[in-house]
Amino acid sequence: MTDQAPGQPSKRLFIKTYGCQMNVYDSERMADVLRPLGYAATDRPEDADFVILNTCHIREKAAEKVYSELGRLKAIRHDRLEQGLPRSTIAVAGCVAQAEGQEIIRRQPAVDMVVGPQAYHQIPELLARAARQTGERLAAEFEAEAKFDSLPAEREIRGPTAFLTVQEGCDKFCSFCVVPYTRGAEWSRPVQAVLDEARALADKGVREVTLLGQNVNAYDGAGPDGQVWTLAKLARAIAAIPGLDRIRYTTSHPNDMSEDLIAAHGELDALMPYLHLPVQSGSDRILRLMNRKHGAASYLKVIERIRAARPDMAISGDFIVGFPGETERDFEDTLNLVREVGYASAFSFRYSRRPGTPAAAMPGQVADDIAEGRLHRLQALLFEQQTAFNESQAGKVLNILFEKPGRHRDQAIGRSPYLQSVHVEAARGLIGRIVPVRITSGQQNSLAGELILETA
Repeated sequence: MTDQAPGQPSKRLFIKTYGCQMNVYDSERMADVLRPLGYAATDRPEDADFVILNTCHIREKAAEKVYSELGRLKAIRHDRLEQGLPRSTIAVAGCVAQAEGQEIIRRQPAVDMVVGPQAYHQIPELLARAARQTGERLAAEFEAEAKFDSLPAEREIRGPTAFLTVQEGCDKFCSFCVVPYTRGAEWSRPVQAVLDEARALADKGVREVTLLGQNVNAYDGAGPDGQVWTLAKLARAIAAIPGLDRIRYTTSHPNDMSEDLIAAHGELDALMPYLHLPVQSGSDRILRLMNRKHGAASYLKVIERIRAARPDMAISGDFIVGFPGETERDFEDTLNLVREVGYASAFSFRYSRRPGTPAAAMPGQVADDIAEGRLHRLQALLFEQQTAFNESQAGKVLNILFEKPGRHRDQAIGRSPYLQSVHVEAARGLIGRIVPVRITSGQQNSLAGELILETA
């Protein structure tokens, strides 16, 4: 982010991003909104004229961490003023901003603006109000379409991969989750808008796009043919764009794995053989309490259908342990499901209460030490499976998209079709290219490989 508006001095922008890939995308787009105003990136809040905390409400004690960071930023601003530097502007964006906007303003007067995840296109106007010290400091509307219509067409791209939001919001109302309250109802971007952005990414050298959504496989955008398009149909259209060789998508819900999407995994080379499909628990009783609207058996049936279409599919998942009312038997059901699926990777968390969600008031809250013990046991099994999957790649030749330099001289790091990080020596000149690599070893978190042949 080095561009600046003609005739304007360069101002410095620092964005700290918490949470999911969609927040990463949103942070990038906030930077795009601010670039015409003369803002260029800095890695240090001490050097920034404008600081944005792009927050996530999913993790434990998310709001407390934001307030702690705001205290630090207030002190930094005081130090800047004592050094004779311009007063820095502080903003809180994202899901904590949406959930606790007025409370943030009340508790921390140093905050100049609070911006929900559907309103960050309004940041320039909020900045003007902050400069005048007049007007409303909170923007928290649920108007996703207005946001995307207002964003700059130009995006800054830093490598051969990029995120592309196609769907926002959630109608599932899992009893532990705040997303429906912070991101709003499910909404899909029109097909043409997605394709236009995808083509612009390809023109800038992007080779792989990850389609984002809270329930991305529920995508039902309006197509240019007047029909409603599914995610599978959208993926086929994106795959036809010259230069875009790889497509991924996240996050999916088991109930939205349609037959055409499963079939696309077996028919579309560009659709990578990696699927993040959260299940949360292996216990039907707990799944009902979670309001997941699927059971363990139906989840396993989806996995079976996916692997029938694409036998080498790597499966990733999400798990919550210690949910209210979870017994040792319920937890054992989760371990049994994990053993049956065999995960290539997974995210696992101990349940923590989210104010305003149904689960927060449920009886049978599990003691912290019991939940922590279960989490350690689950993670040990998941790490064992992940390591075994990575080790099984040794000796195979995989096409690797090189993304960035490694730590060693001439080393480069890329991604396998299964989203594994791959370290290869003498490959730094291949960044941005897809190259066949022989995998020499696999560890818990990455692979090592060697070049065998360069390709386009």
